[in-house]
Amino acid sequence: MTSIVSARGLTKRYGRTLAVDHIDLEIPPGRIVGLIGPNGAGKTSALKAILGLATYEGELSVLGKNPSRQRAALMEDVCFIADVAVLPRWIRVWQLIDVTERIHPRFSRARCLEYLGQTKVTLNHRVKQLSKGMVAQLHLALVMAIDVRLLVLDEPTLGLDILYRKQFYTSLLNDYFDEQRTILITTHQVEEVEHILTDLIFIKDGRIALEATMEAVEQRYTELMVKPDRAAEARELKPMFERELFGRHIFLYDNVGRDQLAGLGELHTPSVADLFVATMKRGES
Repeated sequence: MTSIVSARGLTKRYGRTLAVDHIDLEIPPGRIVGLIGPNGAGKTSALKAILGLATYEGELSVLGKNPSRQRAALMEDVCFIADVAVLPRWIRVWQLIDVTERIHPRFSRARCLEYLGQTKVTLNHRVKQLSKGMVAQLHLALVMAIDVRLLVLDEPTLGLDILYRKQFYTSLLNDYFDEQRTILITTHQVEEVEHILTDLIFIKDGRIALEATMEAVEQRYTELMVKPDRAAEARELKPMFERELFGRHIFLYDNVGRDQLAGLGELHTPSVADLFVATMKRGES
């Protein structure tokens, strides 16, 4: 199976700053991958390299192409939604649709109009007349109406209210995603995407801190909630992270059998957000 994204020793420097630090990465087709990290971790730099928007060191292949040398050909099969939609303020919606249809051979006017029909954006609106959320809705409708093999979403629902955010991810699953497409998402709103992800990648200080399928995460990590009188016993099993909530201690374990933990308290599969915090703070004193 040919990977959609394949990287070996991918590195990006800004002067003396090492933004992406020799990472290896494989993203197979038909997956929804969450690329998650704190601000300044290297997410955006990695995305720019994948999209052919920045130079890099190491080996990188996206859809079998070199992003630096074959970006024009690559963009026929890749769409990118940035965290800020930059659209001409003077243009009308129908004009944007016409332009997109002329530029991209795989754009579907019917699908775009279907997405817009779920919003308050009209064809005669100018971009400058739209709210921030409506501009984001317009941008999403344009991009999701293009049939590509890789969709890259960088904070795709920033500025949208919770109703449209839920609607967006439902449409992404029901109307867009299939086994021929791969979706790469970066977001700080991990609670909203964890139910659709098939894979997780955590990045910290330019390095991969975790790369796993969601199935592997469920098997590997366990959260244990105990009363204070059992906390010492729980610590003896060497948790990767500990926090306290409403007088109870919550421990997160990496590759510790549930049979060892069952007698100490309540067992849960950690949320992506809790696993992310634990992974980022692991090793800190």
